[in-house]
Amino acid sequence: MIDPKKLLDDLLGSQVPGTQGTVREKAGQAAQLARDNPLATGAIAAVLLGTSTGRSVTGSALKLGGLAAVAGLAYKAYQNYQAGKEPQQAAREGELLPPPRDTSFDPAQAPQGESEFALMLVRAMIAAARADGHIDDAERGKIADRLKLAGIGDETEAFLIRELEAPVDLDALIAAAQTDAQKIELYTASRLTIEPKTRAERGYLDMLAGRLRLPDSLIDHIEATVSEATA
Repeated sequence: MIDPKKLLDDLLGSQVPGTQGTVREKAGQAAQLARDNPLATGAIAAVLLGTSTGRSVTGSALKLGGLAAVAGLAYKAYQNYQAGKEPQQAAREGELLPPPRDTSFDPAQAPQGESEFALMLVRAMIAAARADGHIDDAERGKIADRLKLAGIGDETEAFLIRELEAPVDLDALIAAAQTDAQKIELYTASRLTIEPKTRAERGYLDMLAGRLRLPDSLIDHIEATVSEATA
């Protein structure tokens, strides 16, 4: 049985340094990152795709772990939006903290359960990573090789391959976000996954924001908060 919370930590781990080298070299670099940084166990997202996908969280976000980091970033962005602050300036203010336990941003308050909520975020991140549409049959074969060398476990490997092969079901993803807080967290996790440098990536995030019915000014705060927390 896969551990969605651990997998979310992996997907938010540091990206594999550089863009060259063999699959085995990339896997070796990922293993070293895992030893140096517990949050980067396997550095799965970068090993999977072999690209700049797989963002690196830094500073106080690094200390929180995957699920708490997503929730903390989403909560901070929302609080700054509610207060009417200027996004860029507000994103730099204060240390990132987990959301208060008495708010709907706390993963422990997720109506579907914390693990199921973490799994929703993992699926959101995989969907975002596929936004530029570059994963074809040949790339899937390379991904399978990378997964075997990454040493993440057979069950987790099988889950990730299934998710990468299945069509992205945006309707199901949107429906899985049961609260307003979870909608913000879903977008935050997706934005953490990719730096929108292509029209496809920017278009995907814009479409996701629209489907989640998130105000433009709130999106500005999420963008600024994520940018401040990632390297």
